[in-house]
Amino acid sequence: MDRLSARAPHSLRARLLCFLLIAIACAAVLQFGIAYRSALAESDAIFDYHMQQMAMALRPGVPAVPEGAPGPLVHEDENTEFVVQIWSADGLRVFESAVGAALPQRAVLGFSNVRAHGTTYRVFSVQTSTQVIQVAQDMAARRAMARGLAWGTAGPIALLAPLLALAVWWAVSGSLAPVERVRRQLAKRQADDLSPVTAGALPDEVRPMVDELNLLFERVRRAFEAQQHFVADAAHELRSPLAALKLQLQGLQRAGSEEARALAAVRLAAGIDRATRLVEQLLALARQEASAAAGTPPAPVALADLARQAVADATPAAQQQGIDLGLATADGAPVRGYAEALRILLRNLVDNAVKYTPAGGVVDVHVRALAGAQGTGAVELVVEDSGPGIGEDDRERVLGRFYRAPAAGGAVPVAGSGLGLAIVQSIARLHGAEVALDASPRLGGLRVAVRFAAAPPEALAGAPAPEAGA
Repeated sequence: MDRLSARAPHSLRARLLCFLLIAIACAAVLQFGIAYRSALAESDAIFDYHMQQMAMALRPGVPAVPEGAPGPLVHEDENTEFVVQIWSADGLRVFESAVGAALPQRAVLGFSNVRAHGTTYRVFSVQTSTQVIQVAQDMAARRAMARGLAWGTAGPIALLAPLLALAVWWAVSGSLAPVERVRRQLAKRQADDLSPVTAGALPDEVRPMVDELNLLFERVRRAFEAQQHFVADAAHELRSPLAALKLQLQGLQRAGSEEARALAAVRLAAGIDRATRLVEQLLALARQEASAAAGTPPAPVALADLARQAVADATPAAQQQGIDLGLATADGAPVRGYAEALRILLRNLVDNAVKYTPAGGVVDVHVRALAGAQGTGAVELVVEDSGPGIGEDDRERVLGRFYRAPAAGGAVPVAGSGLGLAIVQSIARLHGAEVALDASPRLGGLRVAVRFAAAPPEALAGAPAPEAGA
């Protein structure tokens, strides 16, 4: 069974040609059959009418047979298409139109079929006062005439069948030419060529498949670019921390006193913490870029719940520095997006605010539902602090990768990788949101606002709840 399946033709062109040629042949046979039956019915009606008229014409013109006649009167006629027999009232055949074509006398008047001489005759019988007249015809003559008429009708189709087959082959080949062109395009491509396939002049049945193929190429391209960016970012950023860790380790090994050794150990631990934080940021960036490249459909997300979780996660670090961290506004408007990516966005914003806010400062988080025109709305996420803020000239640059703004107002620089706000910007773009950095009019530090399009309120019922401690 498997071998037969393997040998079965899978070419669309071959199947179409085979099916269409079979259809043409079946149509020709069906046309011949219909024409034959129609011609046979017409010939039966015509010949029956002629037989009836012939019999009726013979009624007054045949003389009565004299009594005591020696035998039947026989008349030879070269026209044997119709056989005429006349029987007397006594049952004697007194006339027949062809020698040797005698048919048995039938008492059935009107039309009947008689089997004689190895064939079937159509017989019409009519009775007068003195005799019975029978007119008969061999049914083979009618069938021959019907076949001739049928061939006259179906013959042109049979003669045109090769031309029809050629036209079908040309039409099928021309229709499948764009598909063959796409196949050649794909066959000539290199492994790293993920550009869209040209979909021009493709049939409507094939175009959706090519469109989906192009979407797949686009997702794979984005995934490759995300992987390349991650490798480049990791190689770029890990080089310096690893070199610093190696120098700190060498300093620890060369320390000549306990005080120097303790200081080197503290520096080594701080370097490890910075490297750990950098790796976490790089992995977070890689995860959100991978989710964007995967093409996973967004779902309704309760942003206020994620904000509560982010504030709860950052509270221990804020308490150590005496920072007043809280969720000041928590409107329940949902947004459509990816819960894990939004959780990373909130964590980065809150962690950055706590990190750059001096001891005893304030960090507030707001999730506000903004009313819009014609029933549309938006959801705005705001994180503001009382820290030194970011200069106006650097606000656009800090949204890029690996850029750290200089400390404002003579503040002590804080160690970082320069990826936190870059991750925020990338996640915001993934959700079609806008990120705006400015000075907080209330707290005096940095104010980061991310504005999302609101999801329909009824969609919140299907929103996944955030996991505790994520």
